[in-house]
Amino acid sequence: MSEEQKELMEFPCRFPIKVMGEQHPDFHPTIFEVVRLHAPDLDITDIVARDSSSGRYVSLTITVTAMSREQLDDIYRALSSHSLVKFAL
Repeated sequence: MSEEQKELMEFPCRFPIKVMGEQHPDFHPTIFEVVRLHAPDLDITDIVARDSSSGRYVSLTITVTAMSREQLDDIYRALSSHSLVKFAL
């Protein structure tokens, strides 16, 4: 992220994170817990799930109240390194 883009973000702010993975019964609750470690105020209603047209994949849009850029970086690192996650945007 460029310096100009960093200056455009003001914290705290609501920030959507998109997480994609294969359909798995533990995907939704596991991802919820991973994000909640870094955003303790996260509520299950902050997550919207959408299945792919084939039904093989699921995407979650998780809207967190971000307090800092560092917090968002920690969330992305945790999600990107998780075995159930294919992509985190």
